[in-house]
Amino acid sequence: MLAIVIPVIIATLVFAWWFRASNDRAIYLPNWTFSGRIEILVWSIPALVVFFLGGIAWIGSHDLDPARPLASKQQPIEIDVVSLDWKWLFIYPQQHVASVNQLVIPTGVPLHFRLTSATVWNVFWVPQLGSMLYCMNGMTSTLYLQADRPGTYQGMSAMISGAGFATMHFDTTAVAPEQFDTWAAQTRNAGTDLDARTYGELLRPSQSVPPYSYRSVEPGLFDAIVLRKLPPP
Repeated sequence: MLAIVIPVIIATLVFAWWFRASNDRAIYLPNWTFSGRIEILVWSIPALVVFFLGGIAWIGSHDLDPARPLASKQQPIEIDVVSLDWKWLFIYPQQHVASVNQLVIPTGVPLHFRLTSATVWNVFWVPQLGSMLYCMNGMTSTLYLQADRPGTYQGMSAMISGAGFATMHFDTTAVAPEQFDTWAAQTRNAGTDLDARTYGELLRPSQSVPPYSYRSVEPGLFDAIVLRKLPPP
């Protein structure tokens, strides 16, 4: 913006100084109304700015589309995300397990998230991995992310959603693909089953919930949550 603002300010001061009443060299043209050269100059600068910014917005909106699959030879890991009051539920359809307030992912593998909210409007965000995306009741959003390096990244809610909002965060643990497979196998041998009954218990509002997992998930549970087929607790 300074590329436009600064020349305008300078031109205003120069015009005011040059066309002052005491300057006899200033040419007074009361009937002058049009100059093609000046019109081209005046309109070309904002036109170039609009084309430049519009091009960046057009290209960026397509390249950074959250729903655009990531280029990779690896098949993406499917993860269903449910925003609750005030915790996060992660369902792994391919591994048939689930976890609460703990997201474990393999490195170097695209992650295909399907997101929804069982209650109020919320926002899923792992800042070190990429885009945030809305979680809305009765709707599904799509997000692709990927962790390139092992580590623990903080995930959070980016939308104020009530009393427990401040503690509605989780750890995203990125591990090697072999370690991820080991975690999934260990999870299948521990915990309880996630079905309509246990989901009803999970749906009750709670705060500062420590991470835990489910050894199995009832088929079609995420779709039932999206379609609001499950009754409230």
